[in-house]
Amino acid sequence: MRNETPVLTAGSLGRVLQSARKAQGLNQTQLAARVGVSQARMSALEREPGTLSVDQLLAICSSLGLQLSIASRDSAPAPATDW
Repeated sequence: MRNETPVLTAGSLGRVLQSARKAQGLNQTQLAARVGVSQARMSALEREPGTLSVDQLLAICSSLGLQLSIASRDSAPAPATDW
Protein backbone atom coordinates (compact mmCIF):
# COMPACT_ATOMS: atom_id res chain seq x y z
CA MET A 1 0.00 0.00 0.00
CA ARG A 2 1.24 3.45 -0.89
CA ASN A 3 1.08 6.14 1.78
CA GLU A 4 1.59 9.72 0.60
CA THR A 5 1.92 12.68 2.92
CA PRO A 6 1.86 16.17 1.47
CA VAL A 7 4.69 18.36 2.76
CA LEU A 8 3.91 22.03 2.31
CA THR A 9 6.26 23.61 4.86
CA ALA A 10 9.73 22.98 6.24
CA GLY A 11 8.21 22.30 9.65
CA SER A 12 5.94 19.60 8.30
CA LEU A 13 8.94 17.97 6.58
CA GLY A 14 10.71 17.64 9.92
CA ARG A 15 7.62 16.09 11.51
CA VAL A 16 7.22 13.60 8.64
CA LEU A 17 10.87 12.53 8.81
CA GLN A 18 10.76 12.18 12.60
CA SER A 19 7.54 10.18 12.43
CA ALA A 20 9.00 7.83 9.79
CA ARG A 21 12.14 7.34 11.88
CA LYS A 22 10.14 6.50 15.00
CA ALA A 23 7.78 4.20 13.07
CA GLN A 24 10.82 2.15 12.09
CA GLY A 25 12.01 1.97 15.69
CA LEU A 26 15.13 4.01 15.01
CA ASN A 27 16.59 6.61 17.32
CA GLN A 28 18.38 9.70 16.03
CA THR A 29 21.81 8.15 16.64
CA GLN A 30 20.98 5.11 14.50
CA LEU A 31 19.59 7.15 11.62
CA ALA A 32 22.46 9.64 11.85
CA ALA A 33 24.96 6.78 11.48
CA ARG A 34 23.16 5.57 8.35
CA VAL A 35 23.18 9.06 6.86
CA GLY A 36 26.71 9.98 7.94
CA VAL A 37 25.96 12.87 10.28
CA SER A 38 26.15 13.29 14.05
CA GLN A 39 23.17 12.73 16.35
CA ALA A 40 23.20 16.45 17.15
CA ARG A 41 22.96 17.28 13.44
CA MET A 42 20.11 14.79 12.97
CA SER A 43 18.26 16.41 15.86
CA ALA A 44 18.78 19.84 14.32
CA LEU A 45 17.56 18.60 10.93
CA GLU A 46 14.35 17.28 12.46
CA ARG A 47 13.77 20.53 14.38
CA GLU A 48 14.83 22.88 11.57
CA PRO A 49 14.58 20.97 8.29
CA GLY A 50 15.06 24.18 6.33
CA THR A 51 18.79 23.65 6.90
CA LEU A 52 18.76 20.29 5.07
CA SER A 53 20.79 20.04 1.91
CA VAL A 54 19.17 18.16 -0.96
CA ASP A 55 21.81 15.46 -0.55
CA GLN A 56 20.98 15.09 3.15
CA LEU A 57 17.25 14.97 2.45
CA LEU A 58 17.70 12.26 -0.17
CA ALA A 59 20.03 10.28 2.12
CA ILE A 60 17.53 10.43 4.98
CA CYS A 61 14.67 9.41 2.69
CA SER A 62 16.71 6.52 1.32
CA SER A 63 17.69 5.36 4.81
CA LEU A 64 14.03 5.38 5.85
CA GLY A 65 12.80 3.63 2.71
CA LEU A 66 11.04 6.78 1.53
CA GLN A 67 11.03 8.41 -1.86
CA LEU A 68 10.74 12.09 -2.64
CA SER A 69 8.09 13.02 -5.22
CA ILE A 70 7.21 16.42 -6.63
CA ALA A 71 3.64 16.96 -7.79
CA SER A 72 1.42 19.84 -8.80
CA ARG A 73 -0.87 21.12 -6.08
CA ASP A 74 -4.60 21.03 -6.54
CA SER A 75 -6.19 24.32 -7.52
CA ALA A 76 -6.60 25.35 -3.87
CA PRO A 77 -4.78 28.53 -2.83
CA ALA A 78 -1.27 27.98 -1.54
CA PRO A 79 -0.93 28.13 2.25
CA ALA A 80 1.51 30.47 3.91
CA THR A 81 4.97 28.95 4.27
CA ASP A 82 7.11 28.92 7.37
CA TRP A 83 10.33 29.44 5.37
